[in-house]
Amino acid sequence: MIAKIGRGANMMGALSYNQLKVEKENGQILATQRIMETLDGRYTVAQLHRSFEPYFMVNKRTEKPVLHISLNPDPADKVSDAQFVKMAQEYMERLGYGEQPYIIFKHTDIERTHIHIVSTCVDRYGKKIPDNHEKLRSMEICRALEQKYNLVPATEKQRTGNEQVFRAVDYRAGDVKSQIASVVRHLPKYYGYASLGAYNALLSLFNITAEEVKGELHGQQKNGLVYFALNEQGEKASNPFKASLFGKQAGLDELQNQFAKAKEKMKADPVRAVLKSTIEMAMHTAINEADFKKQLLEQGINTVVRRNDEGRIYGMTFIDHESRTVWNGSALGKNLSANVFNDWWNEQAIGQRQEAEKTSAQNQSSTTGNTVEKEETHSLFDFLNKEQPADDLLIDGLGGLLPEAQGEDYEEQVFANSMKKKKKRKRHGRQQ
Repeated sequence: MIAKIGRGANMMGALSYNQLKVEKENGQILATQRIMETLDGRYTVAQLHRSFEPYFMVNKRTEKPVLHISLNPDPADKVSDAQFVKMAQEYMERLGYGEQPYIIFKHTDIERTHIHIVSTCVDRYGKKIPDNHEKLRSMEICRALEQKYNLVPATEKQRTGNEQVFRAVDYRAGDVKSQIASVVRHLPKYYGYASLGAYNALLSLFNITAEEVKGELHGQQKNGLVYFALNEQGEKASNPFKASLFGKQAGLDELQNQFAKAKEKMKADPVRAVLKSTIEMAMHTAINEADFKKQLLEQGINTVVRRNDEGRIYGMTFIDHESRTVWNGSALGKNLSANVFNDWWNEQAIGQRQEAEKTSAQNQSSTTGNTVEKEETHSLFDFLNKEQPADDLLIDGLGGLLPEAQGEDYEEQVFANSMKKKKKRKRHGRQQ
């Protein structure tokens, strides 16, 4: 069983997402705790929300008081409604939320029948419930529930402690070729990706990009790959390195074989349904693009947004570090395609501009009333949008840090390095 724990500030969004499943007969409310009852047993979003309002009133400091958890048994598991309720109650009790108000929703819109639990992490006295080591505790609870209810164990990739430690490439540190090699030679052992675009999205995490090159050799058309190091703005910051320098597995032919195998494997991967549900959940609870990315990042999922020069989104990629798979949004579902996000965030941007203009009109004395404050970025991949990078963030499970931005000039550094090499050659010549 896989558990996903999400947090947000939009309780109406979380309730609407789940209640919509009920109204479309793709879900039902299995049980509630500390929720005001209705005469006919039916609920509206507004009725459910009223049970949480007292908790939010006594604590307005907690940034994300909404708790939204999904419990996902294996598709082969046959779990009754009564068992789902017991598992949810035991899970909440052991995680520290046993006394909280919550609603247990069952979703049946995908092959993997699963449950969602909507609650709050603020108790009745206004205190935020501690969440120390919550992910680890959640995993332990899931393993215990698997044994107790005879469920199929989650197929988690075990970490042995002897894995390759990946580091982001720092083009200023020298020996760029070896830095790229340490990532490219080992990355295929740990991650699955079904296209060159998905591969590049993952490589970008390590300040690397791969570019396809075409040419003619002995009268025959040849295709290949070259690799570059990237700077903080996602621009090429090194000379190209032929894929053959990094071994057969880094070349285009071998990668295309890997793409085909991964594509076939990912079709039946149960992670797909869990990831899709998690992203949809964030879409309904996030208040803007930055919040959406942050919510997913907190669950070990990075979002890569690709925009053209006009700012239109033409690609959405999600990297799930828990399952170590890379997915294009459209491969997860039509509702997660680039066009959907482009329309959604463009509408938000228009709304923000209108609100800023309204504020400016109401407050003519303010010199900053006609500007929109830029959203704080949280994604490790924001430099793909040609923006300044976010602060350094630890990549959980990989042991790598994005390099800090420094004020050096790359061309100047290359020139300095070449001068050092010339001096060394002259010294060697004198010794001879």
